[in-house]
Amino acid sequence: MSIKRVGVIGGGQLAWMMAGAAQKLGVDLIIQTPHQDDPAVAIANQVIFASIDDANATAKLAEQCDVITFENEFIDLDALKKLEATGVCFRPSLSALSPLLDKYQQRSYLQNIGIPVPLFALLDNPSSLNFAFPVVVKARRHGYDGQGTFIINTSTELTALFQPLKDVPLMVEEYIPFEGELAIMAARNASGEVITYPVVETYQQDQVCRWVIAPANIAETVTIQAKQIAEHLLTQLDFVGIFGIEFFLTSEGKLLVNEIAPRTHNSGHYTLDACDVSQFEMQLRAVTEHPLGSSELNCLGAVMVNLLGYENSHHDYAEKRAKIAEIPHAYLHWYGKTESRLGRKLGHVTVLIKDTHTDPKAIAKTIESIWYCQE
Repeated sequence: MSIKRVGVIGGGQLAWMMAGAAQKLGVDLIIQTPHQDDPAVAIANQVIFASIDDANATAKLAEQCDVITFENEFIDLDALKKLEATGVCFRPSLSALSPLLDKYQQRSYLQNIGIPVPLFALLDNPSSLNFAFPVVVKARRHGYDGQGTFIINTSTELTALFQPLKDVPLMVEEYIPFEGELAIMAARNASGEVITYPVVETYQQDQVCRWVIAPANIAETVTIQAKQIAEHLLTQLDFVGIFGIEFFLTSEGKLLVNEIAPRTHNSGHYTLDACDVSQFEMQLRAVTEHPLGSSELNCLGAVMVNLLGYENSHHDYAEKRAKIAEIPHAYLHWYGKTESRLGRKLGHVTVLIKDTHTDPKAIAKTIESIWYCQE
């Protein structure tokens, strides 16, 4: 069938970065998002202003488009299933999303299909903990960019954490003293074709991604592990769309899945400039039944650095952006957000690596020295 109108639940920067791909593929984007100043409002062909978990608004969205996809997963799954039962086409399907939205259920599903994960358990109260410290406590829903994730070192810290979170469903998992953190983007279409992007190295600070290096400097056996896990998971879920998987790399060279994002993901932003088909185009290709195309790098490598808010202000940081843009082979993407606050993703910059002597970590540090050198 010819799919020309794609509904997107969510109007942040991930939807905003679909614009170029939508134009290239001749696709109209109809966005469901709550705020007039959300980034994707500027590029959408049509906008339904409503909360992303408003199923009545999604019903109106469905009337305007051929297929609905997702910019984020903070949805009312049960309400959307009623729409799906009437014939509304979601890609990925709600059955594919169902085991992933709750982190405990996600861990259980991965374990059941043979994918390696850290040891984990439900956490109903401090006295139920059966793990040695340190541990990682996570909110089971709605955590992202470090929100809802806590590294706990003592029973006192754990008890203190429970006071403000007593009504929040929690899980606990073992703390992994990892050698590194890796990620992979993978896509699958309705005919079952799976495409994987290069495995990348990520650097996190306070559970927020600061920068990404593509490709990761890892053994071929690790690359094979990551791709096999991605292909197995997408196939088991009968997933249609794109998927981000974050891993811990252990000292034994084994991978454990840390987090899953059933959508485009921060670790794949480098693909906008470093690949012929970006993750955003790949998502649209998958859900509109275009051939997936190539996920290969068009350069030796790339480094992507997030430009995170470090203060509460209304500022466009034009001078800092201009300095960063002067770096050779740099591509700066500014999301147009009007408010800066601590840790908020305001934009990112990707620098393409053109020769083997370039140190990607040095580039990342140069960008961060410009950005975080406060005025």
